[in-house]
Amino acid sequence: MLFYWLFSYIIGNFLSAWWIGKWKKTDLRKERSGNLGARNAGAVLGKSAFFLTFLGDALKGVLVIYIGLYFQYSLQYIAIGGLAVILGHLFPFWLKGKGGKGIATFIGVSLVIAPTLFSMLVICFIVVMTLLRSATLSMSLAFSAYAILSWIIPAFVPLWPLSIAILIILVRHRFDIVESWKSRWWK
Repeated sequence: MLFYWLFSYIIGNFLSAWWIGKWKKTDLRKERSGNLGARNAGAVLGKSAFFLTFLGDALKGVLVIYIGLYFQYSLQYIAIGGLAVILGHLFPFWLKGKGGKGIATFIGVSLVIAPTLFSMLVICFIVVMTLLRSATLSMSLAFSAYAILSWIIPAFVPLWPLSIAILIILVRHRFDIVESWKSRWWK
């Protein structure tokens, strides 16, 4: 198991935005938010960079989960692998812990490990988005709902490591969330 988790963390260290930035001769760490994620890649390099970064980061999450399923690890061990790949994306050792914010990688992990729970996340996101018209706030509330459901629905309890990932992702987004709340409610 330990090798699988370590491998998952190392896979997480592959940051699509960093490679796309290299290809486009742009260091995304020095542009706009400095984040190595799809949103910053898209803001700096355009829509194609956003989609390529999102796809690359999501696919590494998918890969880790499929490897765990292939070796028939327990759902909880696979969920820890999912947490490890997300941690690798958030805190890559070779970039001194300054990676992306984890949304795309989480989506890739969750889509494969728990499609039903992922569907609930999407529905919650859409409902909240229609009410608040804020992707950041909708994401934070949908992720929170995902974490809560993973603790109260018995079939999803082995996914508790993904609740830890959500907590860390929300902490990484804390300034965006606060700014969105302020702009939404205190105009």
